[in-house]
Amino acid sequence: MEELDVEPTTTNIPASEGNHLGFVWGPGDILVYDTIYKSSGSVGTCSSFIHEVRKDEDIYSPILRKLFNESHHIFVGLQTIREDLPNKNKKTQFVSISKNYRSVIRACMEELQQVAVLTQDTELATQYGNQVSILLAIELIWNLCEVLFIDAAPGGSLLLHLLDWVRLHKADVDEKAQEVLQSESPTEHHGYWDVVLSYLMQGRMEEARQMLVKWGALKPAARSMYKQMDNLLSKMPVYNPGGSQTLTEFDVKWRHWHDMVDHSLQDNSFASDPNLELICKILMGDEDAILEQKDLLSTWYHFLVTRLLFSHPTVKPTELHYYAQSCLAMFDSRSAPEPLDSILLAAFEFDIHQVIKDCSIALNNWWFVAHLTDLLDHCNLLQSHNLHFGSNLREFLLLEYASGLFTHHSLWQLAVDYFDHCPEFGRVYLEQQIEHVPLDTERKALKVLRICEQRQMSEQVRSICKIMAKRALRNNRLGSALSWSIRAKDAAFATLISERFLQDYCARGTFSDLDLIDNLGPAMLLSDRLTFLGKYREFHKLYGENRFSDAATLLLSLMTAQIAPRSFWMTLLTDALPLLEQKEAIFSADQTHELIFCLEDLTSSLKIPTGLDAPMQDEDVEVTKVELLRLALARNLAMAIVKEGTVAV
Repeated sequence: MEELDVEPTTTNIPASEGNHLGFVWGPGDILVYDTIYKSSGSVGTCSSFIHEVRKDEDIYSPILRKLFNESHHIFVGLQTIREDLPNKNKKTQFVSISKNYRSVIRACMEELQQVAVLTQDTELATQYGNQVSILLAIELIWNLCEVLFIDAAPGGSLLLHLLDWVRLHKADVDEKAQEVLQSESPTEHHGYWDVVLSYLMQGRMEEARQMLVKWGALKPAARSMYKQMDNLLSKMPVYNPGGSQTLTEFDVKWRHWHDMVDHSLQDNSFASDPNLELICKILMGDEDAILEQKDLLSTWYHFLVTRLLFSHPTVKPTELHYYAQSCLAMFDSRSAPEPLDSILLAAFEFDIHQVIKDCSIALNNWWFVAHLTDLLDHCNLLQSHNLHFGSNLREFLLLEYASGLFTHHSLWQLAVDYFDHCPEFGRVYLEQQIEHVPLDTERKALKVLRICEQRQMSEQVRSICKIMAKRALRNNRLGSALSWSIRAKDAAFATLISERFLQDYCARGTFSDLDLIDNLGPAMLLSDRLTFLGKYREFHKLYGENRFSDAATLLLSLMTAQIAPRSFWMTLLTDALPLLEQKEAIFSADQTHELIFCLEDLTSSLKIPTGLDAPMQDEDVEVTKVELLRLALARNLAMAIVKEGTVAV
């Protein structure tokens, strides 16, 4: 049966005057309730509610579950990277894995945006919108960490990566440009110069020049100004990490270009056109001119990257924190920064642990910090940080994340791999958490069992098998119950179920679940009663195949070797009757004596009366059986003596 996510129902509980708050811990959530008492302790007439407070609400979102599933595959792949690979090769792989994580985040974000637009439920649309905002922040932080920590770009290349970072997270300029270009008169459109400036402040000089072509074509009188501006934009140096130019040579070339821009500004080349003059000031790195475009920049970190682009393009990683702090102060005068601002500042300060700490506090689940920390740990960036209470930071966060997954009806399977890759406490957590997985169906129980068996978790294997065996027995599914008890190696329970099989046989005259009993193999040695059940079924098979001699030998051995319970001896002796009544003697004289001894031993212990002393009804039947058996045994003994005497002669 398919399992469904079901919202917890609200339960009314009696209450009275005087509010108190109580709670009960669950495996992945808390039940919170009001406890309301009168001073006398009597119960009032009003009522209160029970509320379920979930530890991680996101795992119940169908779209975000895709994020958990996809990132699980990436996580497992990351664990397989060999430690002996050269650092250069590992760095390439780590950057690729980081991009894979970000692509999964972006795919989920886009799907959430689509669903938010299509849904008619306002509350649900708001929920999706909040999740999109969180994923946007997560991807922004992850991308910056990738640039600063994982890729660890040096001066020159660093700015190029930061420009890509800003462009990715400020992508609305292309939509605005499309709107402007599709209008009847692009240069007259109210957003024309906003698009030009936006392209400029993202370092997209080619796109800015293409937009300015429209303006230059319609202003013949200002053509010389346009050509001069186009010349400045086209000659702006861009560092090429793969080229032959050194960073020093690039810096010299950039300063020369900067002087050209300054000269154009000083001689008032663009004084007659305020828009071109503003562009020239921005190219000069004029902070006031850039800050005038706050609405286009929208964030202080966009301002930071634009400022670096036009004033310090060779910025080194160690210098970033100074520029970041000053840009935040200049852009936003608020006394206390937002949580996202604090996280980005910590990243620019290369304080990895502060980034992780702030993200753990600000975000609503452990997914982000667990996977980012794992990746950073593989990059050997967290080696110096261990926690006082045992495991390192990576393992602590992975354990918290995986524990949350275990509260979900299907995502718990992903959590197993996370526990597997936590060498210190992973197995302990797995042993505790797997005991809380509800064994709703036999299929699910087999999944859990396979996981435990693969990890040699013998105690959990026995526990699962016992639970399923008892459940099957309650439902009168003897075959399933026996199968589970054998897997649990539970001799006592296997004995109990074997007894039930034998009782059913006595009542109905046939065995159920013949395939299982016929293929017990070595498992029948688990208990004496199970051994008897298997051997007794083997006797029936031999009899059915007309192998009477083998069947007779086996039947006798079950009694003489004390394998058969005494309560079942009469049934066995009754089964011997058809063999005793064959035309030829099946049992030898010695075997017949053994049967007579067993019968007499049984009748003396049961005190079955004979003749006139016998009571009526059931005891009459038993007396009749005994008399028939004695008669058959006597006849068989005579036949066996004659046969053996004849052979001897």
